[in-house]
Parts: sequence; C-alpha cells; structure tokens
Amino acid sequence: MLITFAAAAAANGAAAHGGNPYGLIPALQQGGPLTIAVFVILVIMSVGSFYVLFAKLFEQNRIMQQGKKIRASFWSTSSLKDGSSKLEKDSAYRQIVDDGLRAEDQHTLLTNEVDQHDWTLNALARTRGQIGAKLNKGLSFLATTGSTAPFIGLFGTVIGILGALVKIGAAGQASIDAVAGPVGEALIMTAIGLAVAVPAVLAFNWLQARNKAIMEDLTTFSNDVHGFMASGGSVKPVSSSAAPVARANTTGTGTTTRPGATTTTAGQVGGVPTSKA
Repeated sequence: MLITFAAAAAANGAAAHGGNPYGLIPALQQGGPLTIAVFVILVIMSVGSFYVLFAKLFEQNRIMQQGKKIRASFWSTSSLKDGSSKLEKDSAYRQIVDDGLRAEDQHTLLTNEVDQHDWTLNALARTRGQIGAKLNKGLSFLATTGSTAPFIGLFGTVIGILGALVKIGAAGQASIDAVAGPVGEALIMTAIGLAVAVPAVLAFNWLQARNKAIMEDLTTFSNDVHGFMASGGSVKPVSSSAAPVARANTTGTGTTTRPGATTTTAGQVGGVPTSKA
C-alpha cells in the first residue's frame, strides 16, 4: 500500500516537472477501465490485509495478557467459580472455566449413562475449538491475498502491454524506445501485486504461529481445569509464583517428588490423583 502511494506521488511529481512521462498515473490512463479496476482491487486487498493484521494482533495480545494473569493469580483461589468471577467477562479462559462448570452441572441431567470424565473433556474440547475458529477468522483473507495478488497484478500488466503494443502498431513505430517505455510502464501493476502479496503472506504466517502458541496455552489451561474438577480440587498446577521447595523426597522407584505433591498413574504431578507422596 505504501509503495502504491509512493509510486503515485512520484508519477505526479515527474509529470509536474516535465520529466519521465511513464509512471503509475499514465499507466492507469493508458490501460483503461480494466487496468483501473485491477489497481482498485489491489488497493482493497492491501487495506484489508493491514486491517486484518492489526485487528488480529490486538485480539491475540489481549488473550496473551489474560494468560499471564491466569498464571499469576487464578490458581490461588479456592474454587473454579471464585477464580472465574475474577476473570474478564469475555475472556477466552473464563469461557473454558464456565463451560467446564456448566458441563459438570449438566451431567446430572443426562438420561443415558455417560462417563463424567468424557462428558467434561468433550465440552472443554468443543470450547477450545470455538476459540480456535474465532482466532483463525480473517486469516483466510490474508492467504487469498497472498496467493492471488501477484496474478491480479500480472493480469493488469498483460492488459497494459496489450494496449501499448496496439498503440505502437497503429502508430507504426517499432523502435526500442517506443516499445520499452510503454511495456516497462505496464510492469508497474506486477510490482504492485507483489507489494500487496508479500506483506499478506508474512502476516499470515506470523499470526498463524501466534495462534498456535495461544491454543497450546489454552489446551494446557483446559487440562488443568479438567484435572482440578476430576480431583475435586485436590490437583492444581504449580504456580510460577509459588515458593520454592527446600528439599525434595526421592521415592523408592527413583523418581523425585515434592513433599505432599499428588501423583498420577504416570508418576507426574497433576492430573487425576492416585496416591500421596
């Protein structure tokens, strides 16, 4: 987009000083309605790409800030309901907690026997899927722009070259200076198409990587919530702000656990409790 405006400004400046007659504005004037339509489409794609980029960055940063607050203070509460009440109303993390609690309450209303573990796990997975779909909304526009903008620009170039060659043939001039100028001018549309496509592709890949990191964090939080619910509140993830343990105990199997930590069947901290160290 910036390159487009810069090219337009350069063309206007050149025309004002009687310099190079070739540029974006002359190319649009000589190309006709098709070339102008291609240029307008590329401008719309460029503006839309930057809008999606900044909108998604704002959305992602908000969720990441919520994740930092979760790790700092959420698990210090006595219950999930108390922790949920301290989260932002539209928070993705609050949605996971509320849907987990709702699934736990609705399990008692089922007429057919369904394991509560599976019922709650499916509800949390469904919530994560909804959040992931919302995060990915709009990225398809970036992918479409990145894959089609160069060809749209190339189409504008073909139209420009065709018009230039027709005019050169009608004028009867076949010298190199008569051909190179109009043909080179038509290549501006290809350059604009690339200038639109490259930022869109970079933005798409960057946002996808950030979405992946966010979903991994949400999956970890969802598993922690499920472990808390399945253990009746006995199992909580270790808070990053928790005080360090002075000495660790070594069990007979050679594994090391913290005093009073709850272990699972896999011998790891967290999950469904089986024994006390």
